[in-house]
Amino acid sequence: MFHAEGTDGNSVTISAISLSSVVQAHYPRSSLVFPRNRTQILTVTLLRNRSASLILASQSPRRRALLEQVHANFRVQVSPADEQLEESLPPFETARALAKRKATPVSEEHPSALVLAADTIVVHEDDLLEKPETPEHAIKMLRRLSDDTHVVYTGFALQHKATDRIVTAGAETHVRFASLSDDEIESYVATTSPMDKAGAYGIQDHTGPFFVQNLNGDYYNVVGLPLRRLYETLRTHFSDLLEPPASAS
Repeated sequence: MFHAEGTDGNSVTISAISLSSVVQAHYPRSSLVFPRNRTQILTVTLLRNRSASLILASQSPRRRALLEQVHANFRVQVSPADEQLEESLPPFETARALAKRKATPVSEEHPSALVLAADTIVVHEDDLLEKPETPEHAIKMLRRLSDDTHVVYTGFALQHKATDRIVTAGAETHVRFASLSDDEIESYVATTSPMDKAGAYGIQDHTGPFFVQNLNGDYYNVVGLPLRRLYETLRTHFSDLLEPPASAS
């Protein structure tokens, strides 16, 4: 389990990642079966008071669902930060900069918490495709992506204000769409599902998977949070907040 340890030596659960969770995260259709008492592979101790917690500074239901998938115990506080894209930066740097901007005000309000923020950007032929403004705009985006490859960048930031640290990282995934008919596009847009998603589609929703011919990179990066990269960043840059599991079973 992830545990938060207060200055009084007491611990409270923060989050947990088990071996089965990680395998299922990377191989969601795997037939592997794990015993009920799953082997823990990561334990996080926040060396602060009992209010220490993991805060997701995002209103994205997809990121919330991904953290729940790996059995994280967290709470959500939407960042008040401006999400205007910095188009002067390369796409990956833009995503990381926006994530940092989102994390900062929440971390300043909760300095003993570990704050996670993220931003996802879709790029096609050097153009940034944000969330569509209208259904017609969504149709136009999907027609553009049809029968072609685009790139999805997700940048995330982890900030622990109490130790004056913020680390940004992320991933990129190349996604190839099949050739889509106007009927397919218009039917999908009519569900309103594309309207809150960069690039006007969600790879995880009821129709999006049928659009994708293949991808090169992390599937979960396209959903909105590259879980493996997040795990590596926690281990690499927050090692003093990590402790090995007491036992494995």
